[in-house]
Amino acid sequence: MENYSDIIKSLESTNSRLDKEEILRESMSQQLDNFFQGIKLALDPMITFGIKKIPVASYDGDGLSWEEFLETADKLSSRQLTGNEAKETVNEMSKKCKMDEWNYFYKRVLSKDLKCGVSQKTVNKVAKNFPEYSIPVFSCQLANDAANHESKMRGKKQVEVKLDGVRVIVIIEKSGVKMFSRNGKQFHNFKTIVSEIEKCLAKKPDQQPFVLDGEVMSSSFQDLMKQVHRKSNVELEDAVLHVFDALPLSEFKKGCWGIPQKVRSIVLQEWLEENEDVLEHVKGLDWEEIDLDTQEGQDRLSEFNKMAVEGGYEGIMVKDVAGSYECNRSSSWLKIKPFIEVSLSIVDLEEGTGRNQGKLGALICQGTDDGKEINVNVGSGLTDKDREDFWHARDTLIGKVVEVRADSVSQNQDGTYSLRFPRFKTFRGFNVGEKL
Repeated sequence: MENYSDIIKSLESTNSRLDKEEILRESMSQQLDNFFQGIKLALDPMITFGIKKIPVASYDGDGLSWEEFLETADKLSSRQLTGNEAKETVNEMSKKCKMDEWNYFYKRVLSKDLKCGVSQKTVNKVAKNFPEYSIPVFSCQLANDAANHESKMRGKKQVEVKLDGVRVIVIIEKSGVKMFSRNGKQFHNFKTIVSEIEKCLAKKPDQQPFVLDGEVMSSSFQDLMKQVHRKSNVELEDAVLHVFDALPLSEFKKGCWGIPQKVRSIVLQEWLEENEDVLEHVKGLDWEEIDLDTQEGQDRLSEFNKMAVEGGYEGIMVKDVAGSYECNRSSSWLKIKPFIEVSLSIVDLEEGTGRNQGKLGALICQGTDDGKEINVNVGSGLTDKDREDFWHARDTLIGKVVEVRADSVSQNQDGTYSLRFPRFKTFRGFNVGEKL
C-alpha cells in the first residue's frame, strides 16, 4: 500500500487552505484511488461504522492491505460486524497494521475524523477537475422566506405550523436506523425514537430503504440543545420526532424526488397509521390544504397564522401541493414568521434623533384589541419619505387609525399591554397614494 499516512501528515502540517488544496490536487493527479476511497469513507456522513473507541497503535505490525481494511470497513458499515465482535476485529487490525498507517489513516477513517483540516467542501473543490473523487454532500430540503417570494403565495398550498426544535433526517435501512442533523452530523441520543422505528422495520423487513424528515421536540428546548450532540449517549426520554415528509433513500441520495408534496404527505400519513401501535415518540405533523387564489383560502391562512401566534410556534410552513422534494433551498417550501395585526389610534408623535432629527421618530399609539388595552410606540416599518411626510402633517394625524403589525402582544408591568416588534403597516381609511 502507498504511504497514505504521509499525505495525511502533510495536510496536517499546514494551516494554508491553498497548500491543502495543492496536496490534494497532486494526490488526485497521481490517481490514488484507494486513498480517496478512504477519504470518502471518512467524510461521507451517510457511511457510519458504529465503533466508538478505536485503539491507538503503539508498535509496527506486519502491515494491513487496503483490501483487507476495506472488507472489514464494509462489514462494519453494513452492521454485519457489531458489538464485541466488531471491537475485537478492530483491535486485531490495529495490531496488524504499521503504526503510522493505522494511527494516521485507517483509525481516522473509522473515526470519521481525518484531523487534518480537510472537509467535504475542500475535497470537492479540488475534485471539480477529478469528478471521480468527489464526495456526496449531505443535504435536505430547506424553505425560502415567503416575504422574498410573494409571487409564489398563490394557488393550492399545504399549510402547517413551523416547529422550534432540531431538524432530523432519519435514514432507515435493513441494517438499522440512523439519525442525522440537516448537515449530516449523526445523532446518538434518541434511542427511544430509533427503537420504535426499528420495530416498524421488523414488521416489514423487506421494505426498501427510505428517509423520514422531521423535527425533534422536547419539553425543554434548552435541555434538548444541551443534550443533542453529547457523545455520552444521554437519553432524551421525552423527545418526540414530528415527521413531515418521507422519500426513498435512493431518491434522497440523488437529491430530488418528483412525487408531489400532497402524495408524499398522504403516504407518510398511511405509514404512521400502520405503525401507530409502536410509535409513541414518532408523530405526524398535522396539515391542511388551502387555495390562496380564493378569499376563503386567504382568510384561512390568516386564521392559521393567528393560531400559530397564540400557540407560540416559530412560524408557518406553506408548501406547494405539487412540489417535489429537493435537497436544497426551494421555493416549494415557504416559511412565514407569525404576526398579528391590530388597529390603534395615534395619540401623539415623537421626533426622531440623529439622522431622523426633524422627522418622525415614532407614532405613539393606543387602543383596545381582544379586550387588552395596548400602548405602544411604533418606529419601524417607516420609509425616510414616510418620516418626512408624517412629521410635516403631524397635526392632522392625531386620532387617525393606524394598522400595526407585530410578533405578539406583551404585558407591561403596570398591567397594560404593548406589542413585540411593532412595525407600521398602513393607515386605515386612506386611499392609496393620497397626500397627507
